[in-house]
Amino acid sequence: MKKWSGILGAFVLFTPGFAVGDWQLEVATRTTAVLDDVIALRHHFHANPELSNREFKTAARIVEELQLLGFEDIQTGIAHTGVVAVLKGSKPGPVVALRADMDALPVTEKTGLPYASEVTTMWRGQETGVMHACGHDAHIAILLGVAKVMVGMRDQIPGSVKFIFQPAEEGAPPDEEGGAELMVKEGVLSGPEAPGAIFGLHVFPAPAGKILYKPAGMLAASDELNITVKGVQSHGSAPWNGVDPIAVSAQIINNLQSIVSRQMDISNAPAVVTIGSINGGNRGNIIPETVEMTGTIRTLDMDMRADIHTRIQRTIELTALSFGAEAEVVIDQGYPVTVNDVDLTRRMAPILDAASIDGKAVIIKPVMGAEDFSYFANEIPGLFIGLGVAPADIPISEVAINHSPYFMVNDHALPYGIEALTNLAITWLHEKSDG
Repeated sequence: MKKWSGILGAFVLFTPGFAVGDWQLEVATRTTAVLDDVIALRHHFHANPELSNREFKTAARIVEELQLLGFEDIQTGIAHTGVVAVLKGSKPGPVVALRADMDALPVTEKTGLPYASEVTTMWRGQETGVMHACGHDAHIAILLGVAKVMVGMRDQIPGSVKFIFQPAEEGAPPDEEGGAELMVKEGVLSGPEAPGAIFGLHVFPAPAGKILYKPAGMLAASDELNITVKGVQSHGSAPWNGVDPIAVSAQIINNLQSIVSRQMDISNAPAVVTIGSINGGNRGNIIPETVEMTGTIRTLDMDMRADIHTRIQRTIELTALSFGAEAEVVIDQGYPVTVNDVDLTRRMAPILDAASIDGKAVIIKPVMGAEDFSYFANEIPGLFIGLGVAPADIPISEVAINHSPYFMVNDHALPYGIEALTNLAITWLHEKSDG
């Protein structure tokens, strides 16, 4: 699977004072032994997806697998359907956490895989398919694989490992709480088994087995923008008798684009303001009274985030006022920036190199997608990494991205994820215990 001399060399060269033991080789051996089970689990979860806060069968199967491994300390029903289990090593020591998300998306699968999802549900009044279009099936299977590996390595573990299976990463249903934010609120990072660090991963459409990461801000904050423009309804043939909210909205959209391009210092960090929907009117010859728009705001710097929100509010309201219209602006703050602890990332970089398929992880540019792992990493030092899972027979430029009905996970990438998370956790525990 790998060139072991390169892996051990990385530990020796980049981790001064850390004694290289046999456990790195044992992780690889045990990963190979459990791989068929892990692949079967991923296919099971892929064929049986569930939406956010409704991951009942998924949680039950996770509990079943953990019980078969001998886990006794298993908590269920956290943040609705979350599962948390603690593995105690043979020696006392600190606690490290590993996290996987469990939910799927309202996407009708078009991959044609033999284990493709055929699940359907009602979503916002319409029937739709349900699919693990973001790869959370792989996240669950990988973390269960880590549990299978580490159960047999208790004698190598100083301290404890907290396994967090999290619901609703894609967002809780309307009028419900959920996800990492709720898990933190319910105490998953506190109490007697409070972890000192947390690691997680996400599958990306990159070469299979490639490890990707970025120190500091890796994934963007995501905020929802809702705009209502109120004009004065009139006949389409006589717009001067009213105030046209469609024309106002068009100007608002144009002016919003100048915030990032002309008002923000994007040499500090990138940002995005996008209007994704605009709705108003029902006939071509009637100027409507109102127009509603929705959009998304993506930022990688918390100060810029607050500044952009202020500028958006001002731009929309003043643009509407200049036409004699009114505008209501609501910005719902979503996930914060996912920040990798810089010191933790630096210390674990050799582990990431060793885990990557070719012995060299890649530091990537920021990703403007969002992840609620950020809530965990806001509380304790965190490191969130990417795992390439692209199919080998498709050029990278043509690989379907996350959330596509054609998104696929290459099973050959799974062992790299298992070894990455296992080695990160054990290395951190040894580092803290020996230090």
